[in-house]
Amino acid sequence: MDETPNVGSTEGPPIDPGLFRAVMSRFATGVTVIATEADGRVHAMTANAFMSGSLEPPLAVVSIARRARMHDHLLGGEHLSVNVLTRQQEAVSRHFAGRPVQGLEVCFERVADVPLLTGALARIAARIVASHVCGDHTLFIGRILHMDNSGGDPLLFFNSRYSTVDHSRPEPLADAPYFW
Repeated sequence: MDETPNVGSTEGPPIDPGLFRAVMSRFATGVTVIATEADGRVHAMTANAFMSGSLEPPLAVVSIARRARMHDHLLGGEHLSVNVLTRQQEAVSRHFAGRPVQGLEVCFERVADVPLLTGALARIAARIVASHVCGDHTLFIGRILHMDNSGGDPLLFFNSRYSTVDHSRPEPLADAPYFW
């Protein structure tokens, strides 16, 4: 894996951490569970810092806090999965965010030698090809090996709260921009 130096800098005005979190929480995101295997066990965590990286080659990017237990598993690992949660999987999100839900049954299946969460809205299995330090996080870039999706509505996170999609618009925009 390629690891680049920290891009953080002391230049610029100080930013209040509370304001930083408040401003960033105004961006609605999907909720994912990132998973990997280490020491013969599946390790997983809830994350919303995920994005597509590239169409050619197909890449996905996740941002993981360097203090998170998952960070070292990914740094020393070969694969990761990104599992986009459905609106019915809020308990799964809470569970992997460090708030264990008693009696919750969570199942993973192996695809392309990567643990994928069963019942997720969309799933990506990837081989970790690079990592880049980004302040107190690391960006992990994965070359996509497998993708699949199913029907349903996503679980969203906005303003530090779980939310769902409002389907008041009857159909997708025909002239939606194609950014890739």
